[in-house]
Order: sequence, then C-alpha cells, then structure tokens
Amino acid sequence: MGALEEKPRRLKGGRIRCPRCGLMQDRVLTLEYDWVLLEPAVHPLAHTVPAEHRWIELSDGRVTVYGVCPPDQFQRCRIEHSLACPAQPLPDLWPWLTTLRDQNARQLERLSAPEPPFSENEWPDAG
Repeated sequence: MGALEEKPRRLKGGRIRCPRCGLMQDRVLTLEYDWVLLEPAVHPLAHTVPAEHRWIELSDGRVTVYGVCPPDQFQRCRIEHSLACPAQPLPDLWPWLTTLRDQNARQLERLSAPEPPFSENEWPDAG
C-alpha cells in the first residue's frame, strides 16, 4: 500500500436555479450525503454567522454544519441560498445578510430588465 499518486476525488454537485427567485445556487452534498443549496461565491467569516447556519466545506467537497463556538477567527463558511433569496421574506438575521439579499434583488432586476433597442448604426448618447 503506497501513497496516492493522484488528488482525492471531489464530489460534484453543480448549480441549479432557485425555483423562487431564479438566481443560481450551488448544489452541494452534506456529510450525511443529503443535498443542500448554498449561496454561490459567498464565504463569510464563520464567527459572523450563527452556529446553526455555518456550512464548512470538507476536503472531499461535502459540507457540514459547524457548530463550534467560538470558531477560529479566520475560518470561512458558506450559507444556504434560502437565507439570501430575495423572493423569501425573512427577518433581518445579520446586517451583512440583509445587504446580500438587497444585492441579489438588484441582480434579479438587472437580469429581468429588457434591453434598450439600438440599431446597428446608432450608439447611445454617452453625454
């Protein structure tokens, strides 16, 4: 039995659209091999997130709720998309989460806004 010559295999989850708001979310396996939908590209410091909402990424790509209090001051975590979904009415859990929900709502508005019509020879007036 020798050392592995290749990197450990990571479990693939992928991305899917939220059925409520239509934004993309990461589909990730949990330690128990269930799926959880996490907010993509958001990795807050773990101590800024309540213990029951901290999802820590493991080396094989799975995630688990990290309830250690207090966490390491430099530990990063993930949060569920449902907490940041602009289509769900939720209480103001943390100020930064409210800001994230507002940013997601603006992103949704930009994605659903119609494109202004321009002809091929006409450029908009840039002032």
